[in-house]
Amino acid sequence: MRLRTVTTAAAASLFAASSVSAEIRRENFQVTTDYGVQLAVREVSDTKAGGGKPPVILVHGARVPGIASFDLPVQGGSLAADLARAGHRVFVMDVRGYGGSSRAGQDGSADGDPLANSHEVMRDIGAVADAVERRAGNRQVALLGWATGGHWSGMYAALNPERVSHLVFYNSLYGGTRGHPLLGPDGENADPADRTRFNVAKFGAYRLNTAASLLPSWDRSIPIEHKADWRDPAVAEAYQEAALASDPTSAQRNPASFRAPSGAMEDSFYLASGRQLWDAAAITARVLIVRSANDFWSRQQDVTMLQRHLINAEDLRAITIRDATHYVHLDRSERGRAQFLAAVIEHLSQTTGGEVQQ
Repeated sequence: MRLRTVTTAAAASLFAASSVSAEIRRENFQVTTDYGVQLAVREVSDTKAGGGKPPVILVHGARVPGIASFDLPVQGGSLAADLARAGHRVFVMDVRGYGGSSRAGQDGSADGDPLANSHEVMRDIGAVADAVERRAGNRQVALLGWATGGHWSGMYAALNPERVSHLVFYNSLYGGTRGHPLLGPDGENADPADRTRFNVAKFGAYRLNTAASLLPSWDRSIPIEHKADWRDPAVAEAYQEAALASDPTSAQRNPASFRAPSGAMEDSFYLASGRQLWDAAAITARVLIVRSANDFWSRQQDVTMLQRHLINAEDLRAITIRDATHYVHLDRSERGRAQFLAAVIEHLSQTTGGEVQQ
């Protein structure tokens, strides 16, 4: 492993130059896994961009699916388009149970064991990586995972190190340490009868989420009173609308709500309880760890443990974005988004030996 220092200003200038001629193209398609699960994927690309840069798969988190997380139709709301302007073919996926992907077990009562646990999501990421190889011709892919998406991406990269060239953990849990005030045994996610276990009775197989439920955690982490000075109201509204639109049944309930599998919350509970579900030592990719200082999901301990375990990574960098929220890629540019984007673009530009692709 080689630790390196990068200059985000250089990446920002490259991004600005490439965006002038950008013509963003979007194509939606389906991928079928070996187990017959249908996965929704959107490719976002710049038709005028040159080739040679790694294709990027964006992996959403525990609640909101891919398009709502990464490709909102408003200024400052599409990480996918920003990466496409930087020259990457970007693939926004929905893992099983989310968005336009198969929703087995979600048609009836929410009672039952949590759906879409990590071992199942590994098959989904693998199927999309295979599809990206067929479309882009690259055996290796870059993965960027937000929150639980980072946990899933890291687990996939550990199990399939030869398939992943670049990896970005973005506000992600890793596990191995206790003491999470929100997600672990001391929080509401624990079974009150046995706080070492996940509260299956509360979460069930899947959860219902309203548009209003998406903003309180975001609001609480914004360190100023006037939230619109930090987060564009148009982005917040688009985020809510896209989350509801991701579920074709959302309008059947009052208030409207979208379904999200509970498996991610169960796995996150155990990560926050001090357990590890995979070992980062197997990862050989170039790794960037990004944490927002005001994040409520990841902890500094997760970053420290990842750094300690990533002994075989091609190179490794960890950054903390000052005052930033869990949603920094959707916040205003001057509130951390520009720094986040520049760091990711420069990381994805690194090739073997630390060279930067122009």
